[in-house]
Amino acid sequence: MQLPSPDELKQKRTDLGLTQSDLAKRAGVSQPLIARIEAGDVDPRLSTLRKIIDVFNDIEREDIYVRDIMNRDLISVSPDESIDAAVHIMEKYNISQIPVIQDGISVGSLSEDMIVRSMTDKKTSVVSHMKIGDIMGDSFPTLSPNTDVKTASYMLEKNPAVLILEKGQVTGVVTKYDILKLLSE
Repeated sequence: MQLPSPDELKQKRTDLGLTQSDLAKRAGVSQPLIARIEAGDVDPRLSTLRKIIDVFNDIEREDIYVRDIMNRDLISVSPDESIDAAVHIMEKYNISQIPVIQDGISVGSLSEDMIVRSMTDKKTSVVSHMKIGDIMGDSFPTLSPNTDVKTASYMLEKNPAVLILEKGQVTGVVTKYDILKLLSE
């Protein structure tokens, strides 16, 4: 890994629309230190450089919205379908939870855990033919496509997925995996 040069740091700061004062405040250092680093007059400590780069990364993430990472190919089931049908869909797409949608509106969610729990006191054949609506849980929380990724990340700390609503209709989904993919981009 190559450390950025003073010119590269200055270019990155200006590309992100930051003044030296803005960068200094966000990084917890002084503005004169930023000026000296950019001028090449001082070699910053590695910890200072890390703070500056973290600020750059945070600002870049702020510009990413849910609409940029959401899956528009929403895989869902209806509450009237059988558990068996849901299991086949979950296996086919290798997913562990699925939204329950009726007429474009989220009415619940179904997860592997819910299905397994229902099997503890019922025979497999009985559970297989049950309706999803009989065991489904609460709906996933919802966000607008114009919500920043940071907000979605906070919601995903407590939920396996977040549904995206446009004009009252579910149009997409964001999962923890979608957030993790940002690290490799």
